[in-house]
Amino acid sequence: RIKAGQHLFRAGDACESIYAVRSGFVRTSTLTGDGREQVTGFHMMGEVIGIDMLGGGVHATDAVALVDTEVCEMSLAVLDSLSRDMPALRRKLYQMINEQFQLEREAMLLLGSLRAEDRVASFLLNLGRRYQARGFSALRFLLCMSRADIGSHLGLRLETVSRVLSKLQAEGLLRVDSKSVEILDREGLQQVIGRSLN
Repeated sequence: RIKAGQHLFRAGDACESIYAVRSGFVRTSTLTGDGREQVTGFHMMGEVIGIDMLGGGVHATDAVALVDTEVCEMSLAVLDSLSRDMPALRRKLYQMINEQFQLEREAMLLLGSLRAEDRVASFLLNLGRRYQARGFSALRFLLCMSRADIGSHLGLRLETVSRVLSKLQAEGLLRVDSKSVEILDREGLQQVIGRSLN
């Protein structure tokens, strides 16, 4: 168990385990060349952190609990040994690696989007899909991360994230109440993405 604000690991720590999030939310981040913190991801229940370090070495990111969180630690040495004898476990590890790469690919595509509205709409829809995959609502969920963290992750300023959320709410696409978000028109929110190109 790790309390909100507590580090699970820090950049430069030896990578000897991977972590499955059982409950809560974890933010990963790295320092840019000019010393700014760049949020690289948000990890929720059912997702694995550190999968990119299966080869060992050191962690490239900091991982911090956003809320009180529970993780299951899995030793890389034990996983390596078990996966040789258990093909099903090896396949599951490959699946987890693929899912991690997919999340990172989606994050890169978001950063490549020119418009702030595209980024925020895509982020909310993606988060809703991830909640839904875990048996929760895809349309009503909590934002455990701050607006500043969302901005860092999407390459936007805090003020821009707040402005876009207010604009999408004024258009009747969603309702935001502090940390709670309700998507009122999923199809309409989907149409926001790329509408400047049409």
